[in-house]
Amino acid sequence: MSVPRKPTPTRNRNYRKEYDTHGKLPAQKKNRAARNTARNALAKAGVVRKGDGKEVDHKNMNPRDNRRSNLRVVPKTVNRRRQPKRT
Repeated sequence: MSVPRKPTPTRNRNYRKEYDTHGKLPAQKKNRAARNTARNALAKAGVVRKGDGKEVDHKNMNPRDNRRSNLRVVPKTVNRRRQPKRT
């Protein structure tokens, strides 16, 4: 018999604040553009499609390194697991 978990309190995210403090920084814009470029290159090559549930993973975790040898297609869960340690 399992013990029911207590519901976690829900916090509303302030997306505007997140963008203002992180997303609109010039370095983040360049990283986002590089990730989009990688996805578009593999889509053009026919490796990924819109809505396929796959993501383009940078093997060395550098989003600006878009060499084909550094890119691979993985499921979302695998890509989410491979996050660098945050300090």
